[in-house]
Amino acid sequence: MTSVRRGRRRDGGRPHPPRLRPPEHRVSPRAIAQWAIEYLLLWGLAFGLALGVAAWVGDAGLDALPAWLTGRIGWLPYIVGAAGLLMVTVAPVWRYRVHRWEVSSDVVYTRTGWFSREWLLVPVGRIQTVDSKQGLIERMLGLATIEVNTASHTGSSELSGLPVSAATRLAEDLAHRAHDLRDDAT
Repeated sequence: MTSVRRGRRRDGGRPHPPRLRPPEHRVSPRAIAQWAIEYLLLWGLAFGLALGVAAWVGDAGLDALPAWLTGRIGWLPYIVGAAGLLMVTVAPVWRYRVHRWEVSSDVVYTRTGWFSREWLLVPVGRIQTVDSKQGLIERMLGLATIEVNTASHTGSSELSGLPVSAATRLAEDLAHRAHDLRDDAT
């Protein structure tokens, strides 16, 4: 028997909303490397642009910019480099800890997000297409991404960071299940 605490609750006595359990499967650990490489390329480009801007503004001595800005423009590459280093080292591990997926008999369940979480449950009967794709970095690491599309854009889901063999099996299985459910409904 459950004991009930007597007294008034802080939230006015309203019941708490039900909590979703995390999906069962994590993405592949190689997804950490994939995301780190993608962030490294992106932030490397941003760092190069910051160096170029700092050199251009420093050499040109632009009169259109305030003096306080031109005096501190040399800090721009350091700031972008520090932010990039933080993103390359922390973000992929953080994403790996959060991103999960699960496919049951009637729903595709994913969880994504960083600061705010997004739980997405896509009914298998609503699936219209299942697409599998591999970018260059994914191909190098033996990973793939599956896009589960419904008629609604907000009802579509993406599972990235899956091993190629698992992604292929999962895409085929979902496509067959969705087809069978649509045939049963007509």
